[in-house]
Amino acid sequence: MLMRLHLIATLGLCALAVFSTGAAADATLSQSNEPTVILNMRLTSLLGQERRALSGVSGDRMRQLTTPPQPRRAARAKGPAPALTYDRIWLASQPAATGGSDFQCLTQALYFEARGESVKGQFAVGEVILNRVDSGRFPNSVCAVVKQGTGKRFQCQFTYTCDGHKEVIKEPEAYANVAKVARALLDGAPRQLTAGATYYHSNSVRPRWSRRFTRTVSIGVHRFYRPPGVRVSKG
Repeated sequence: MLMRLHLIATLGLCALAVFSTGAAADATLSQSNEPTVILNMRLTSLLGQERRALSGVSGDRMRQLTTPPQPRRAARAKGPAPALTYDRIWLASQPAATGGSDFQCLTQALYFEARGESVKGQFAVGEVILNRVDSGRFPNSVCAVVKQGTGKRFQCQFTYTCDGHKEVIKEPEAYANVAKVARALLDGAPRQLTAGATYYHSNSVRPRWSRRFTRTVSIGVHRFYRPPGVRVSKG
């Protein structure tokens, strides 16, 4: 009797194990048919293929593919620079000016000698300085022309260099403006205002030499001259 009961219990346990295994298999099969599981499996396969494909791409090509496109810059307008017109509109159209020693000497001379003049008057004073550089009767550099006779009373060529006052730039905007005039002249702007003058004076004085020299033009508060016998080529 006991043996029979033991056999029945053993068979029951085996049947339960078979049933449990079958149920687990059915559950696994059911889960593998879920849409989410299938999608994940397909994505994993695709990502693997993509990873293998990317491994064969060079570093330079990869940077090219992954770098976002840069915004296209607007093309700069082409055409000639604004024509020189000797007025404030032209002056305002010019970029801030810089340069070396000759530029600085010319800018300072224009500032102390002509900053209160019109743009045309400033160009005229600048012309005189450059005409002297070219004449052969004066030093052959801008700085040497401007500083000729400096420190010797009544012998300096430009009053501000021997008037006993320290040269201090108190009007930076005026200085920036005459700097543009200096830059234009040194860059080859035409010297057509003074007819080759190498001298000038203000209307408030009348130096002795002016009675012998040839006056070429008056611009603003200045009168411009050439020495007697000096002719200017029209070429």
